[in-house]
Amino acid sequence: MTSASLKVTTLNVNGIRSALRRGLADWVEREAPDVLLLQEVRADPHPEALAHLGYHSAWFPAHRAGYSGVAILARRELEDVQAGMLHDEMDAEGRVISAVVGGVRFVSVYLPSGSSGEERQTFKERMLGDYHAWVSALVAQGRPVVLGGDYNIAHREIDLKNWRGNRKNSGFLPQEREWMSAHLDAGLVDTHRAHLGERAEYTWWSNRGGAYDNDVGWRIDYLLASGVAPGAVSVDRAARLSDHAPLSGHITLP
Repeated sequence: MTSASLKVTTLNVNGIRSALRRGLADWVEREAPDVLLLQEVRADPHPEALAHLGYHSAWFPAHRAGYSGVAILARRELEDVQAGMLHDEMDAEGRVISAVVGGVRFVSVYLPSGSSGEERQTFKERMLGDYHAWVSALVAQGRPVVLGGDYNIAHREIDLKNWRGNRKNSGFLPQEREWMSAHLDAGLVDTHRAHLGERAEYTWWSNRGGAYDNDVGWRIDYLLASGVAPGAVSVDRAARLSDHAPLSGHITLP
């Protein structure tokens, strides 16, 4: 790792214990991200999981056992760790944690899903507004920011295989897509889309209907950046550490 460039990976692990059994530690040792942002940890803090590889870590579990939870790991000391966003509802579910590494504030975020029903969709949409306000204030501070995580929203038609059949489903509702556009307009670069151009590439596949084998996926995991120069971004579809793929990018520090 140099002072000018950092490799950052975001991954929804769908349970840290499950991901470790699937080879997470070996993958991290091989790929060596400087910063690793994890979501849906679904466990108490696991600082020992990757400590043997030289990673410092901060964890923010949900109040409810075995649910949600986020973490940040880095090969440098984490500075100014902030667990949560001073929002009782979001913080009770362990959905946001941030820390400064190399002068950049990294945020690991796991936005709610609304797929289980109307009540959770209403909660999701309320949280989107509050989260956007929090991120906007963060960006306005002027410090370089990188947000990585599972947004549970596919932004454009190119971001999911079966977009026509999902126009009335959570994750691709018109108001969610409009929110994502406004979110990016707050001064954020969607580094993955910037790298892809108009090419399709997904980060999550349902466990049903042969979705992975047929590449019937969604791009709902993001690396968003402000105040840094983004470089190449890649999805390790073959990793199979969870139902999400690791999304990695390189950033050049200002």
